[in-house]
Amino acid sequence: MERARRLLADAEQALDDIQRQVQGLEGRVRVGASTGVIAYLLPQALEVLRQHHPAIDIQVAVLTSHETLSRLADGTLDVGLVALPQPPVAGLTIKPWRRDPVMAFVPAHWRCPARVTPEWLAAQPLILNDATTRLSRLTTEWFATGGHHPAPRIQLNYNDAIKSLVAAGYGAALLPHEATTPLPDSRIVMRPLRPALWRRLGIAHRAEYVERSTQHVLDVLWDLRLA
Repeated sequence: MERARRLLADAEQALDDIQRQVQGLEGRVRVGASTGVIAYLLPQALEVLRQHHPAIDIQVAVLTSHETLSRLADGTLDVGLVALPQPPVAGLTIKPWRRDPVMAFVPAHWRCPARVTPEWLAAQPLILNDATTRLSRLTTEWFATGGHHPAPRIQLNYNDAIKSLVAAGYGAALLPHEATTPLPDSRIVMRPLRPALWRRLGIAHRAEYVERSTQHVLDVLWDLRLA
């Protein structure tokens, strides 16, 4: 009788576990994004998920947009936050998510205009993202509007490291600024660009059936489009 009770209890627990997974209350969701998105946008979603869906295990990978789309296509990723525009990928859904302004981050002791132009910035020492990123292509096109093709002093893909170098006076940078991001420290001034430049992001996932736990993550991320 005791053994039968244990077997029944185990069966009930297994059934409950299955029901929780079917309902999306548990599960593993693999998310890919760039360092900037992970640092400044994803934590807000993770906090909401922790409060409302604590049993969903979120695994985060630092990836370029190209890597993210490749891993979504081969099934080793569930959700991707990617730079737009992107060409269509068979089997994937890519939806516009949010748009954030790209700003000039300049050492505070520099004399700089109220709105930074390609002409002015091209004459300064620069810290830019490397050529593998969508942001690099955006900023290259922005400089080209004024007929400029500056060579940066250094190229990095980690925005916090870039801001540290700007604060130290090593150079100026072009970086997206999300509304919820804290303002840079007092050694940095942030200026809008003329012409304006925007970093557009999208949410990508497989177009086939989406598991409930993945849908919960997508819903929370979607709510950040207006943040």
